Amino acid sequence: MENVSGRERDVRKEFLAGALAAVVVAAAPPASAAEGIAWNGFVQSHVVARTSNVQCPAGTECDLPVAELRGQLEGEGKNAAGNAGFLGRFNLIRDIALGDTRLETRELYADARSESLAARLGRQVITWGVGDLLFINDTFPKDRVALFTGQPLQYLKLGSDALKLNAYPGPANLELLIARFRPDNLPTSRRFILTDPLPAGLPRSTTEPGAHAAELEISGRISGYLDNWELAGYASRTHYRSPALRVTAGQIVGIYPRLNTLGGSLTGPVGKGVLSLEGGYYDSPSDRDGRDPSIENSQFRGLVGFSRQLWEDTTLGLQLYGEWMRNYSAYLETLPAGFSAKDRLRQVATFRFTQLFAHQTLTFNVFAFIGLSEKDRYVIPSLRYNFSDNLWAEIGANVFAGNRSGTYGALQDNRNVYLTVRFAI
Repeated sequence: MENVSGRERDVRKEFLAGALAAVVVAAAPPASAAEGIAWNGFVQSHVVARTSNVQCPAGTECDLPVAELRGQLEGEGKNAAGNAGFLGRFNLIRDIALGDTRLETRELYADARSESLAARLGRQVITWGVGDLLFINDTFPKDRVALFTGQPLQYLKLGSDALKLNAYPGPANLELLIARFRPDNLPTSRRFILTDPLPAGLPRSTTEPGAHAAELEISGRISGYLDNWELAGYASRTHYRSPALRVTAGQIVGIYPRLNTLGGSLTGPVGKGVLSLEGGYYDSPSDRDGRDPSIENSQFRGLVGFSRQLWEDTTLGLQLYGEWMRNYSAYLETLPAGFSAKDRLRQVATFRFTQLFAHQTLTFNVFAFIGLSEKDRYVIPSLRYNFSDNLWAEIGANVFAGNRSGTYGALQDNRNVYLTVRFAI
C-alpha cells in the first residue's frame, strides 16, 4: 500500500478542489471585452508525481514536486492605422506544492512600426537559432524547471525586458536587442534532488548584473534568404545565465560572468526534408586562459539537424550537437577536488518522433536527448488529446537515466510523470 504523508494528502485534496474551482470559473461566460482590445485566456492545472523510488532530503517536495493551478489573461490591441499596438500576458499561479501564490507578468510590450522599421519595448520572448531544444545563438533566459517538470513548451522561454529594433533594408533583415539581464530559472532543492559538490552549511549569496549601461546586454542578428535557404548571423554581449559559484571567506558567492558570442545558422530543403546547421563561439572574457574553475571555459558549439515527414501525419527529427572546450589542460589542472571532469568534446544526439491520430486530435510525441560522451539520456514521451477547440489534456513523463556524473544522468532521482489540463476562455 502506498505510504502517503499527511502533507501529501493535503496537497492532493487542495489541488483537486482548486482544479474543480478553476473548471467552474472557466465555464462561466467571459466578461465583456473593452472596446478596441481583444481579451482571451485560459485556466490550467498541472501536477507532477515523482516516480523515482528515493528518500527525499528534508525541505524537498517528494511525491508531488509540482501541483499548480494557473490562469492566464491576455489583452491585445492596436490603433486604427495598424502601426502601433500592445500585448500583455499575465499569469496568476497557485503553487500548491510550495504553498504560495504569485502574479507573473509573462509578456507586456508596446509595438510601433513603419514600412521599413519596427520597434518593440517591454517584456518579450525572444527566440533565435534553428535547434530543437538545443540552443547556441539563442542566449536568452530559459526556464529549465518548466522543461524538467513537463510544463507546455511555451514556458521554456522566459521574457526579456528589452528594446528590440528591426530594420528591413532590401533583402536583409536586421535586428538589434538591448536588454536587462535575467537569469535562467534553474532546479533547486525545493523540488529536485540535486548533487552539490560545494561545502554544505555555508551561507550563499548571488549578485546579478545591474541595470546601468555597462551591464546591459546587446545582441544583434542579420538574416535573409538565398534561393530557398535562410541564412543568419548573430553576435551578442550578454552574461552566462547560471551563476559561477566560489567559496570566499566562509561563504559561497555567485556572480554571472560576461559572455560574448558570435555565430551563424543555415536552414533549407534537402531532398524530402529540411537540413539545419548552426554554430557559434562562446567567449568567456572574465577568464580567457581557462584557469578560473568557477567560470565556464570558452568553447565552440555546433549542431546539424534534419527533419522530414515519413508519411501522412508522421514526422521525424534528428540532431547532432557538440561543445568543444578550449584550454582543456588548464581546466583539468584547476578542477577542484570532488568535481567530475567534463569531456573536452561533449556530444549529444536528439531524436523527435511525432504521430497524429484521430483526425489530428490525438498527438503522440517522444523527444530524447542521448549523451554520447557522458553516457546518459533524457527521454520525454507525451500524449495529448484535444477534446475541443477550447479543451485539451496531456500526459507525459520526464525520464532521466545513465551515468550519474552526466548532465542528464545526474537528475535520475527526479524521474516523473505529469498531467496537464487546459481550458481556453
